[in-house]
Amino acid sequence: MKYLCLVYLDEKRLPELPDEDCVAFDEGIRKSGHCIASEALQSVTSATTVRMRNGRLSVTDGPFAETKEQLAGFYMIDARDLNEAIQIASKIPPARVGSIEVRPVRPIRETVAQERAARTATVQSA
Repeated sequence: MKYLCLVYLDEKRLPELPDEDCVAFDEGIRKSGHCIASEALQSVTSATTVRMRNGRLSVTDGPFAETKEQLAGFYMIDARDLNEAIQIASKIPPARVGSIEVRPVRPIRETVAQERAARTATVQSA
């Protein structure tokens, strides 16, 4: 099952995490086969938030919301279940100074493809 591990931390604490620790973890999780994708993000000061309301585009500098911890990066992982995903997330270096949100991926493309295939089969058998 796929899980997204969102890495949150107060950017002021970033110097406490050597890049080498993060790269070493990344290399290890990739070798284990659990990592599907991972990236660190630029500072929250580089963020842009986009909204569409009533057909009108709104673009705002900065993140979606002011928080004490900012989204700093992510890991898309493959784990047997939530317990294994939590174990993997606990080893992500920023967990030492921030937090890791673990969230199952909703397989929307696969679900829609199955529904379309079922409708096509129903139409063809009618």
